[in-house]
Amino acid sequence: MITRRKFVGMSAATGAAILAGRVSTGLAAGSTSVPGAAANATFKIGGDLEVNRLGFGAMRITGEDVWGWPPDRANAVNVLKRAVALGVNLIDTADAYGPKTSELLIAEALHPYPKDLVIATKGGVTRPSAPAWVPNGRPDYLKKCVDESLQRLRLERIDLYQLHRIDPKVPVEESLGALKEAQQAGKIRHIGLSEVSEAEIERARKIVSIVSIQNRYNFDDRKWDSALAYCEKENLGFLPWAPVGGKRGLSGSALEAVAKAHNATVYQVGLAWLLQRSPVMLPIPGTQNVQHVEDNMAATKLKLTPEEWKSLAA
Repeated sequence: MITRRKFVGMSAATGAAILAGRVSTGLAAGSTSVPGAAANATFKIGGDLEVNRLGFGAMRITGEDVWGWPPDRANAVNVLKRAVALGVNLIDTADAYGPKTSELLIAEALHPYPKDLVIATKGGVTRPSAPAWVPNGRPDYLKKCVDESLQRLRLERIDLYQLHRIDPKVPVEESLGALKEAQQAGKIRHIGLSEVSEAEIERARKIVSIVSIQNRYNFDDRKWDSALAYCEKENLGFLPWAPVGGKRGLSGSALEAVAKAHNATVYQVGLAWLLQRSPVMLPIPGTQNVQHVEDNMAATKLKLTPEEWKSLAA
């Protein structure tokens, strides 16, 4: 059993319009030019699921410590509805969020779903108690997870199903083999991974087609730059979790200076930076607050100048 603090840092090995712009390749974080392709408004997950690049992460609509129901259930429903109203058509969740309550709230708030709404969920982690996040990649368990998520979300097929963590006790070939079977049975459209290295992505792609990666990444935490570069090269979606730093938040004099220049918050600048960082970047900020949803979506209109990009490169 591990705590959430340890869980979120582990891998198996260790609106609607966003920023209109020209098509080119993404540039490294240290570039003095603002990446042009990162300004594309949408991205096609798996080549066929077109989503607006700023999504919504549904972890925080649950209770404290991602456990149980939220104290104000009606508010959580309103947050989800407002996000979709503002142009969000990619919502990320997991059966471990609550557990189960995040998926149930999404269905309560949004079903019947808009035809262009993509709901991405995850399985492969158990929650025996509030502080515990325990990987379970056994094939029989994952098959059960898929079926139960389908029921809670009231879906016939999950557009994007992600292995929440590679279980070090189970060969990844067995875990992904179970998801491949579910995909062949029509229960899953596309498969993604979470918190993985390039080597792990390569290994997974020998088993089944992988369309997206979800790793921790934000302005202050660029540990997975190499995984992001891999995704750019292979045109895989990159969903950065904790895109505005999670409980740590974002800070720094350069970030604050750019925020002041745009009369924006550091979180809005952090989201704008992510969106301009790479054309495959699909940030999924989460919140329990309608105003925060509106603030996050306003960040899609914030354009960083080459000088600002250079100041944020370090």
